Amino acid sequence: MSMRLRRSPDMKWILIGGVVLVAIAVVVVVIGLLLPQSHVATRRASIPSSCEAVFAAITDVEQFSTWRHDVKRVERLPDREGRAVWIEEGSSGRMTLAVEHVDRPTLLVTRIADPDLPFGGTWTYNLQPGPESCEVTITEKGEIYNPLFRFMARFVFGYEATMASYLEALGSKFGPPSP
Repeated sequence: MSMRLRRSPDMKWILIGGVVLVAIAVVVVVIGLLLPQSHVATRRASIPSSCEAVFAAITDVEQFSTWRHDVKRVERLPDREGRAVWIEEGSSGRMTLAVEHVDRPTLLVTRIADPDLPFGGTWTYNLQPGPESCEVTITEKGEIYNPLFRFMARFVFGYEATMASYLEALGSKFGPPSP
């Protein structure tokens, strides 16, 4: 007498669900592999303040946690070649950043200075005086090394989401930004 194991109908659906989830994950990774590793995105806002005051705010790293909701704390590191280096700690973890170029008060270039992250790149801040405001343009030249993160950045979060959040916080520091 042989014994046969019978699968319950619930087990069949669990198996089908598992296969579907694995298939979706494979498709997401394949699409991520097909996307370019590098991207360029730009976002701008009119901040109701002088460019000198805005420039002071975006370069005073020790004060970031007072106006940026995504930054819990900042740890200032020793300068590299006379330029600021710091670690931002937030909900996404810790990230080391460094100033790459400064032309006060109209240009600032910062770089992600942590080679162990699954992404990297620069933010270039251009500040131009406007009527009773400072026109701030941020250009991100980013690289996303992990194909899953690449997919998420392209199709879920968008390349501009972090810049939009940053400009909103900056505008709130001085008054509401206008697009």
